[in-house]
Amino acid sequence: MHTELIYQLALTHVPNIGCVHAKALMAAFTSAKDVFTAKKSTLEKVDGIGPQKAECIKKFDNFSIAEHELAFIEKYKITPLFINSDQYPKRLLNCYDSPTMLYYRGDADLNAGKIIAVVGTRSNTEYGKHFTDSFIKELAAEKILVLSGLAFGVDTIAHKAALKNGLSTVGVLAHGLDNIYPAENTKMAKQMVANGGGLLTEFASGTKPDRHNFPTRNRIVAGMADATIVIETDLKGGSMITAEMANNYNRDVFALPGKTTDGKSKGCNFLIRNNEAALITSAHDFLEQMLWLPQPGKTKKVQRTLFVELTPDEKTIVDLLNEHEQLPIDELYLKSQLSTSAVAAVLLSLELQGLITSLPGKMYKLL
Repeated sequence: MHTELIYQLALTHVPNIGCVHAKALMAAFTSAKDVFTAKKSTLEKVDGIGPQKAECIKKFDNFSIAEHELAFIEKYKITPLFINSDQYPKRLLNCYDSPTMLYYRGDADLNAGKIIAVVGTRSNTEYGKHFTDSFIKELAAEKILVLSGLAFGVDTIAHKAALKNGLSTVGVLAHGLDNIYPAENTKMAKQMVANGGGLLTEFASGTKPDRHNFPTRNRIVAGMADATIVIETDLKGGSMITAEMANNYNRDVFALPGKTTDGKSKGCNFLIRNNEAALITSAHDFLEQMLWLPQPGKTKKVQRTLFVELTPDEKTIVDLLNEHEQLPIDELYLKSQLSTSAVAAVLLSLELQGLITSLPGKMYKLL
C-alpha cells in the first residue's frame, strides 16, 4: 500500500500534470504505479496528455519528495485521499478540476448527507455576525456539516457557531497541514478536529498560505457543498469567487441581502439581483428551499413504470430513484455509472414522460 501511495503522491508533483490530467490518467490506468511504469507511447494516447506531458511523467525521478510527504502523513496521522479513494468527497469528485490528492485530519464524514459552505468577508459587521450565529444555531437539529475556510471574519464565526451548537465543521486550508493560518485560529482548529470536524487541504506540507492558493482552495469549498451561503462580501473577493465556482459546478448559492449603501453587502445584493444566488432571511427559509424540511403527507411510492417502456439507461435511473427517496445529480452520476451526458439525456426524457421531477439543490425524485 505504501508503494502505491508513494506513486500517488509523486503524481501530484510531476511538472505539467495538473488535476484534470491526473483524473484522465487514473481513468485510463488501474493504479498510479501503472502510470509511471507505462510506456511513453501508451501515455501519449491518454486524453489531454500527448508527447510533452508523457515525457514529463517518464522523466520524473524525484520520488524523495513523495517519501518525505509520506513520513509527514504517518507522523501526524494524516489521512491521504487520492481521487480513487472511497473516502474522497464524492461531490467534489464530480467537479472537472477536483484535486488529485487531499490531506485530511479529522473524523467528519466528507460525504455526509447534507453539507453547506458558509463564506463571507474577513471584516464582517455585527449584522453579518448575528445572522451567521442564529442561522447555524437553527441548523443544529439537521446535523449538517459546515464547511468554511478558517479565515478571520465570517469563516471564524461560522466555525465557532458550529462548535457551539454541536455541528461538525471542517476548515478547508490554503496551505499545508504543518501550520495554521491565521495563527490566531490554531486553538479553534484543534477544537474542530477534537469535536468530530476536521481540517482539509490539497496542499502538501511546507506549502505556505500564498495569495494565489486561496482561489484554488475556494473551489474545494464550493465543490464539496450542496449549497454555498454568502453572508457578507464586497463586489470582489474570495467569497464572490467561491459563489461563482459553486454556480459553475451547478450547486445552489444563497446570499444574505443588505442595505444598498453598505459596502459589505454589495456582493450579496449583486448575486441576488443577477439571479446568481437565492435570497435568504433565515435558516427555515434556506431549509425550505433546499427541501431539507420534513415533507408532510408523504405517501407510498407508486410504481409508474409498469405502463411505460423504458430504455436500459432510463430503467437504471428509475431503479435508483425507486431505491432512494430522492438523489442529487452527483449521486446519479456515481451510482448509475453512466456518462454525464447520458444521465442528462435520461433525466430530460423521464421528466418529459412525467415520471420524475427536479427539485432545488439539483435533486431528483419519482412522481
